[in-house]
Amino acid sequence: MPIRLHLYNTLSHTKEEFTPLTPPFVGMYLCGPTVYGDPHLGHCRGALMMDVLYRYLLHSNYKVRYVRNITDVGHLLNDSDDGEDKIGRKAKLENIEPMEVVQRYTIAYHDALKKMNIKSPSIEPRASGHILEQIEMVQEIINNGFAYENNGSVYFDVIAYAESQDYGALSGRKIEDLIAGAGENRRNLDGQDEKKNPNDFALWKKASKEHIMKWNSPWGEGFPGWHIECSAMSEKYLGKQFDIHAGGMDLLFPHHESEIAQSIACNHKQPAKYWLHNNMITINGQKMAKSLDNGILIEELFSGNHHLLEQAYTPMTLRFFLLQAHYRSTLDFSNEALKAAEKGFGRLMATLNLFEKLCASPSSDMDINVWKTKLYQQIDDDLATPQLIATLFEAVKWVNEIKNNRMKISSHDLKLLQETFTLFVVDILGLIPEKSNHNETLDSVMHLVMEIRNSAKKNKDWATADKIRDHLKASGIEIMDQKEGSSYSFD
Repeated sequence: MPIRLHLYNTLSHTKEEFTPLTPPFVGMYLCGPTVYGDPHLGHCRGALMMDVLYRYLLHSNYKVRYVRNITDVGHLLNDSDDGEDKIGRKAKLENIEPMEVVQRYTIAYHDALKKMNIKSPSIEPRASGHILEQIEMVQEIINNGFAYENNGSVYFDVIAYAESQDYGALSGRKIEDLIAGAGENRRNLDGQDEKKNPNDFALWKKASKEHIMKWNSPWGEGFPGWHIECSAMSEKYLGKQFDIHAGGMDLLFPHHESEIAQSIACNHKQPAKYWLHNNMITINGQKMAKSLDNGILIEELFSGNHHLLEQAYTPMTLRFFLLQAHYRSTLDFSNEALKAAEKGFGRLMATLNLFEKLCASPSSDMDINVWKTKLYQQIDDDLATPQLIATLFEAVKWVNEIKNNRMKISSHDLKLLQETFTLFVVDILGLIPEKSNHNETLDSVMHLVMEIRNSAKKNKDWATADKIRDHLKASGIEIMDQKEGSSYSFD
């Protein structure tokens, strides 16, 4: 089926049909984590958004180069241009090398994503491994008149850039408002008086004696600014222009806005054609914050070891839960929502197992082609995974009805239904059976429960039989009594 993918482009503030710059090749870049702590729930949402897109583009026969970076230097506390490096500070506190910090938390990040069945990118560059490329890019920006050096540091000249370009095109901010907001504080820049304007941002910072990670440069010993890293790495591996740049909504300004400015100032070109942004995660209606003690690490969710969690949740439950909300919408975590996701995921996996038990008929009671077309329309509509999942559950109902002889399906349609269901559930949404004996245990328990209920019915103990049936129904398991015997299915 031909792809008609449409994506919401933050740059144009509208949904656009996806047309690669040089088909069939597609270049994608995701801003990865700054690895100074264990991955939390917010780290997995952008990675999952890109994973679904990556899977769908590969399914559509595109040749994709997917780059996801690791920030291991230059990201200072409070995302500012002055202060301590986040990784350097962690290294000092634990009395270890900065690259030990980087290695430990990069492994933790990879481990969490692997458990969630998130594909590895084509390339995963580290900022510290691309210092030369960043220095060269900074020098070119200076040569083009959009940056200046002061006391060993280099700053991007936002005012000079704004004379010919729109600084704020991505975020919707107006340079006049930014200047007005900073004007009152111009005489007191809190240690940033090297800047011509408070809105200017660091491309290269002079390192203090105490700063651990530093390199030689034409401007002296220092380290790169946070924003220049992604511009340099995306250009190295995807070229001066590529198709898709993605990241969290919190990176939209100033990080992504500054990336665009740097790349245009250096190469006179907009770096990415489509800018995608996933929204934030809240916990019980509140933003995740240390002051609220509601930040949940991914591993804490898997172990259940957090005071806000009533139980442990599996990686596939987390993946299914995230997919139930559109990537551009705010997603709220709660135990109730996670338990519902656990149940929904179980129903999808149970349906995958039921296909081999279905019997075909000469005709069908449903139009599988219409259902299949609907699935493609939904994934093409800016990766509308909530709607897609709802359509997949139409097939869950059909499969249970066919199993219980309440609907008919032809052998041709059964094959098409199974292939399409598996394609979207497993290959595109990336939902796979948990690597445990959970399903086997459930089958064993249900077999025992059914034996007890059948014995109760045989002894005309209708109260016990009905109680078992009603309790199972409340848990999402329906009992069907037929002449051939009793069977069960997920509601």
